[in-house]
Amino acid sequence: MSASVQQQQRQIDALGPWFHNLHLPGGLQTVPDHFIGGDFPRFKWEQVKGAIPEDLSGWRVLDVGCNAGFYSFELARRGASVLAVDIDPHYLAQARWAAQEFGLQDRVEFRQLQVYDLARDNEQFDLVWFMGVFYHLRYPLLALDILAQRTRRMMMFQTLALPGKEVYPDTADHPITERQPLLDPGWPKMAFIEHRFSGDPTNWWVPNHAGIEAMLRSSGLQVTGHPADEIYLCVPNPATAAWQWDTQYASVVGNRADTPQQQREEAGAA
Repeated sequence: MSASVQQQQRQIDALGPWFHNLHLPGGLQTVPDHFIGGDFPRFKWEQVKGAIPEDLSGWRVLDVGCNAGFYSFELARRGASVLAVDIDPHYLAQARWAAQEFGLQDRVEFRQLQVYDLARDNEQFDLVWFMGVFYHLRYPLLALDILAQRTRRMMMFQTLALPGKEVYPDTADHPITERQPLLDPGWPKMAFIEHRFSGDPTNWWVPNHAGIEAMLRSSGLQVTGHPADEIYLCVPNPATAAWQWDTQYASVVGNRADTPQQQREEAGAA
């Protein structure tokens, strides 16, 4: 092992533990024996990469919960300008170091943010990468509403999900005394995790397939594909968004009763 490779290995060790297995220049990997099994998250990328354009030149991308930056780097290699956010400074330190190793520091910007912080910024993104975060959020639908309003072209969404693909045929309306349908496996729902799931106290929710699609629609997104299990490709469809009429969203993110879209229109007219 050369001196430069030895130095790189020392840096990998010093920045550990790692969750993303990055294949670094020179052949080293950050976590080759991943507890999930396989080459994670590369095997996930292989499942979904065909669902997005090969050439992302001119695209602005938001990677939510970027961790050590695996997806950010892959999207940047396709030509995108990437804003990568995470709340954990440990992962951001890994990602910033890896960006230098890959020579991608000019294409990826890292910020320490909660997803809810994005409500204070109206920047639009051609692609929102929202994988592996939703079920860790205490207020998941709020986050989805925020991100849906910042999605210009498409969103790649992934969440831990309950088994099954059932969809109840009629969820439009039911009398208050008719509650039996809510127990149907295909009724949109989420299981709440009070303590831990898979040993992780930040695993708060596990929705079913019907619930995932219903929440995406309610946030103003239309599912156009399922590149892999538990992964949903979406495009904007504001006509179905509850935040168009429900004032709770505006109350949470600020005092304005109008939507970010209306605010942008007003700013343009000023």
